[in-house]
Amino acid sequence: MTTAQKVALVSRLRDEHGLGTALSALELSRSTWWYQSQRQSYEARHSDLVPLMHKVAKLHPEYGYRRAVDEVSALAKRPVNSKVVRKLSQVLGLTQIRKPRAPRKSIIRRTIDEAGERANLVAELEEIGLYEVLFTDFTELEYATGKAQLMPLLDACSKDVLGWSLGAQRSTAMALKAWSRARRRLNRLGFSTKGVIVHHDRDSVYTSEDWIRATILASGAKLSYALHGARDNPEMESWNGRFKTENADLFAEARSLEELEAVVAKRMRYYLYSRRHSSLGNQPPRLYVRKLLAQDE
Repeated sequence: MTTAQKVALVSRLRDEHGLGTALSALELSRSTWWYQSQRQSYEARHSDLVPLMHKVAKLHPEYGYRRAVDEVSALAKRPVNSKVVRKLSQVLGLTQIRKPRAPRKSIIRRTIDEAGERANLVAELEEIGLYEVLFTDFTELEYATGKAQLMPLLDACSKDVLGWSLGAQRSTAMALKAWSRARRRLNRLGFSTKGVIVHHDRDSVYTSEDWIRATILASGAKLSYALHGARDNPEMESWNGRFKTENADLFAEARSLEELEAVVAKRMRYYLYSRRHSSLGNQPPRLYVRKLLAQDE
């Protein structure tokens, strides 16, 4: 007699002989009976879905919960709750339907993880000269009809923003646009990108092949990775927070992404050429840079 048959027999005998006596006679533990009876009752409540679950598991063994939910719903011709699919897959022992696995890390991400603290090149520096280290990160701006992402490249020494870009969402294209602007700025000033450290977090954009190719291979720069998020990139976090706070009202008036970009460009010029910074001797970044370069002539 199978366990399922014993459970069914206990259900018929318990009222007449008592649960304990019926379990003892059939040599069935109370925990097994409880689990199997719960399982059978859940199966019974969703009996219409059971054959559909088996069908999905057989036809699409690679599906995780999310795709299985959509497939079962399509077959049932009605929305099926994801919790029901999860529970049924457990009750029916359908191990094919599983939680989606985390995507395999790229070789770049694995290399960064293996490097550990050594991936943060900035932490090893005692002094930082002009245009030797650039901080960057994506930050969210809110405007009248939505949200956008801003990515500036900030010089650690002069607080000069060498390049920036704005987009509806963070992307490698955005990052490459900001980097292209930064390269042009450095070239105009007679600086090379070779050896420049670009410090950021491990966002997928900054670990992409296109970003590596543009910064390291094409430009000779070095990439530095913050392993603990904002804690390892406080200068960029501080700049982003200040820029957003000071200009929040102006950003909020923009009615489109194009209008927002125009506002950001205007405020960026103000920041670079007019806004005084206490850390720079109460000078704007671009004036501070001109004086530094004049001293070296």
